[in-house]
Amino acid sequence: MSRPQLTRTARRAEWGVRLHELPLLLGLVVLWMMLWKEVSLLSVLSGVTVAFVVMRVFYLPPVELAGRFNPWYALRYLGYFFWHLARASWQVAWLAVRPGLPPQTSIIAVKLRTRSDFIMTMVALTMSLIPGSLVAEVDRFASILYLHVLNTPTQREISAVRREAGKIERLLVLTLGSKQEIGGIR
Repeated sequence: MSRPQLTRTARRAEWGVRLHELPLLLGLVVLWMMLWKEVSLLSVLSGVTVAFVVMRVFYLPPVELAGRFNPWYALRYLGYFFWHLARASWQVAWLAVRPGLPPQTSIIAVKLRTRSDFIMTMVALTMSLIPGSLVAEVDRFASILYLHVLNTPTQREISAVRREAGKIERLLVLTLGSKQEIGGIR
């Protein structure tokens, strides 16, 4: 390749990276406007400037998505999430007001089958949003979530939490995962 073609190709590759970062840029601009509680030309322009600086100074590795979305499993995931959100809210409320000793808690290691950072993050966020559990640590390279879980006096409850995390992971992989990830969980 000649020098001008190489430069053009490099510029195209650089532009592709920027197009890939466009959702992050838009998300940061929307966050900026929400923080200022104002939608105006000045807030948009300052948001773009701040977002661009943040994206260049605090480099994040690109999130690789499978490029597929299954609406049926997305609805199943949302139904599962909202059901467990409501149920766990009542359970935690009862634990707060019931007489007796405080409930036992545990730190539980949950090994995920996926290697996708995106799916792992979604599982961690889902588990943290359901009352009674919180992600204490993530081992990204071994795909392990360490969860701090409320009311786990026996091995039965600990196993139930692991099954719940596995079910969430399965639904998310079936919703957003690649064909290889889907093959790995079936």
